[in-house]
Amino acid sequence: MKQADLSILILYYSRQGSTRKIAELLAQGVESVSGCEARLRTVPPVSTVAEATAPAIPADGAPYVEPSDLEECAGLALGSPTRFGNMAAPLKYFLDGTSAQWLSGALAGKPACVFTSTGSLHGGQEATLLSMMVPLLHHGMLLLGLPYTQPALMTTSTGGTPYGASHWSGPNGDRPLSDDSRALSVALGKRLAEAAVRLRGQ
Repeated sequence: MKQADLSILILYYSRQGSTRKIAELLAQGVESVSGCEARLRTVPPVSTVAEATAPAIPADGAPYVEPSDLEECAGLALGSPTRFGNMAAPLKYFLDGTSAQWLSGALAGKPACVFTSTGSLHGGQEATLLSMMVPLLHHGMLLLGLPYTQPALMTTSTGGTPYGASHWSGPNGDRPLSDDSRALSVALGKRLAEAAVRLRGQ
């Protein structure tokens, strides 16, 4: 594989746009690394109504993820808003259907990181990040966080943890990302891409 072929999958679910904004910042960090490209993907919503269906193509934003996106990626960033300290159901639903990739080891040995947004300051950011790590560990992925060599980790009051990038979006999801949260999101994307390059021996 040529250096320019390293694709980093940024897979997320977002309802009000905050998690999507973090995903886009991670993509900036990924694409700041020579030879890496960000592949933004999302998952469709789920419904308790059995007849409910989502369009095959989202009205806006990233396309829906396909199993081939997992198989082809050199690294994975996984993002979700918090749901009572856990990832949102649509993302969990998708991950629950990745048995074939688990059996084949499609993600084993690849680097991964996680990111989240939450409506309240103590709404479970870190618990959500940790919950998203569990299926990635089962897939054999190599988890990355944010080291304290990132100065914004010591100054942030709006999000950002050693477990991954995060953002306090407010109850209506309309709080803008702070400079610290933006810097940490870009830094996490860059770190993920750099790890993927090193692991590929390029």
